[in-house]
Amino acid sequence: MPEHTKDITLQEVQKIVQNTSAWKVVNALLEKGLISVYENLNENYKPKKENYLYFNEKYEEEQSLKELLDKFETKLHYQNLILTFLHLQQTTKMVSQHELLRKSAATTAQLKYLIDKEIFKVKKLEVDRVQFETVEEIQENILNDLQLEAYEKIKLSFSQQKPVLLQGITGSGKTHIYFQLIADCITMGKQALYLLPEIALTTQIIKKLRATFGNTIGIYHSRFSNQERVELWRKVQTKQFNVVIGSRSALLLPFNQLGLIIVDEEHDTSYKQHEPAPRYHARDAAIYLALQLKANILLGTATPSMESYYNCKQGKYDLVSLTARYGNAVLPQTKIIDIKQEMVAKTYLNGIFSQTLIDAIQQSIIHHKQVILFQNRRGYAPFVQCELCGWVPQCKNCDVSLTYHKSTDQLHCHYCNTKSPLIQICMACGSNQIKAKSFGTEKIEEEIKKIFPHARVQRFDWDSLKIKNKYIETIRQFEKQEIDILVGTQMVVKGLDFEHVNLVGVLSADKLLSYPDFRVNERAFQMLEQVSGRAGRKDDQGQVLIQLFNTQHPLLHYIKNHDFEGFYQKEIDIRKEFLYPPIVRLIRIVLKHKQADIVKKAAEKLFDDLKDLPKTVFFGPAEPAVNRIKNYYIQEILLKTNRDSAHLAQIKKIVREKINYLTASNQLTTVFVYVDVDP
Repeated sequence: MPEHTKDITLQEVQKIVQNTSAWKVVNALLEKGLISVYENLNENYKPKKENYLYFNEKYEEEQSLKELLDKFETKLHYQNLILTFLHLQQTTKMVSQHELLRKSAATTAQLKYLIDKEIFKVKKLEVDRVQFETVEEIQENILNDLQLEAYEKIKLSFSQQKPVLLQGITGSGKTHIYFQLIADCITMGKQALYLLPEIALTTQIIKKLRATFGNTIGIYHSRFSNQERVELWRKVQTKQFNVVIGSRSALLLPFNQLGLIIVDEEHDTSYKQHEPAPRYHARDAAIYLALQLKANILLGTATPSMESYYNCKQGKYDLVSLTARYGNAVLPQTKIIDIKQEMVAKTYLNGIFSQTLIDAIQQSIIHHKQVILFQNRRGYAPFVQCELCGWVPQCKNCDVSLTYHKSTDQLHCHYCNTKSPLIQICMACGSNQIKAKSFGTEKIEEEIKKIFPHARVQRFDWDSLKIKNKYIETIRQFEKQEIDILVGTQMVVKGLDFEHVNLVGVLSADKLLSYPDFRVNERAFQMLEQVSGRAGRKDDQGQVLIQLFNTQHPLLHYIKNHDFEGFYQKEIDIRKEFLYPPIVRLIRIVLKHKQADIVKKAAEKLFDDLKDLPKTVFFGPAEPAVNRIKNYYIQEILLKTNRDSAHLAQIKKIVREKINYLTASNQLTTVFVYVDVDP
């Protein structure tokens, strides 16, 4: 590091130059030799340490110990402390201070007295922040005939170094095949990575993995603190874990000998990183990583993404299918409920539940079965509205309506997380007739408790699971049948396995079918098929009730018949006609600025610079559906281009150059531009 008289950070430079790019100024000064740049690495990690207790050696002899206990004959709390310690010492080599106090119900002062008298000695030892229950008994993983056949096909594809898509209907036992492949990987002395889209899933899978492979399982996800992540990072690096299970970020861990990557629920949108950068897709990154490390990769799902299934049809991946549920279970029966008819018959209760659904819930409770109610909207009401003039409160930072959360009695923005008090007076006409409209999971929970006051109801959404490890507790309660009705968002859709669920109710499917996106049918099919797969996973067939207004939607036919192949053929024909992935590659360019006129000008200039690109179709510049987030106005340019990798690389290079040229312009340096490939 060169000598210097004054240190200044890049953030401080940005404050000084304000509207000019800090990097532009720094680079100019560097070229003239007026400044030097250095990086300073700060180590924030501190190992966690706990007090462990040891018995004084002089009391280890039987006679000395008897004399010690006799000494405290009238002071039973001290005697109890010593006896508890001896008992714990028999079951574990080291006795922690925390565990001793908990087991003995003694106070810290009482223990300190024995330490001061040198009866106990204390030593601080480093401990893991992430700890799991010790598994005593290892269970054998046994495959049935269909699973064994699929397993052999996968092994054959692995021998040819090809990615494999395992398409198994919900409840077909894909997890058992994963475990067998992991066992093979460990036998060869290599590590396995098991990716899941949602951390809630890790609870069930960890339990099953540890029951099969013991205590050499690591877990990694976003709910961990930085300190916990460091510890796991080091254990992976030193190969203390044979298997790591985690969300998409687990892909970036420092594996030494990675032999297998499993991407479970590969279709899930959570694998795609949006904010902040890098905007990678964990599924595609996993395939590339496996190629680089010569590791095997398996994609597993009941409802494959269009991209993955298309790659199978093109011969890029191998397809292995499981067409029957594990054991004697059969796929659930799906029934469509017309809300319009229910409203005419006045059987649509509280604007949420059809009478058919209420009756089905009643029967499930009578027969001691469990129910899942699915609504992909958290909060109490998606918006509140003036009954007289129709005014709806909007977020001051984003162009979206505010969601009412009854638990906080506040209006929340689900984009920027700002909160404001519930508005009582209309700001347009002065009326006090402000009413909550539509419904989210919070309102469903409230209303279902009124209808079934004796039922045990719990929510399973982002709001109810904010407390660390709350999701673990909720899943365990549902597994033990301590919850009768589980009300959840898409979190309940993603691969959870509950054997006592015989009814799934989808409360408002119209919203899934009408979202303005080219993937809307694909997402709706996946979500509805996945959530229906939670029902009837053991002996009973199970039932799925889907409530909606648009009962004539063509997608419903494929959902009722669990017909993925038919749906794929229909959807791929539409994608071919209108040129959408997987037929072409999409590049979305997003421009942001706090002034609408500046970002619009920048978008128009960039469009003019790019419009002559070869073999590329352009759309835009245009405002997205939500055109302002966190006070930044947004413009988008969409590029549809050829799938050829060489051509795509050329297009990416040109786009990057044009963006750099744009942001170097004096008037547009403050425009924020990013590119999302395959959005």
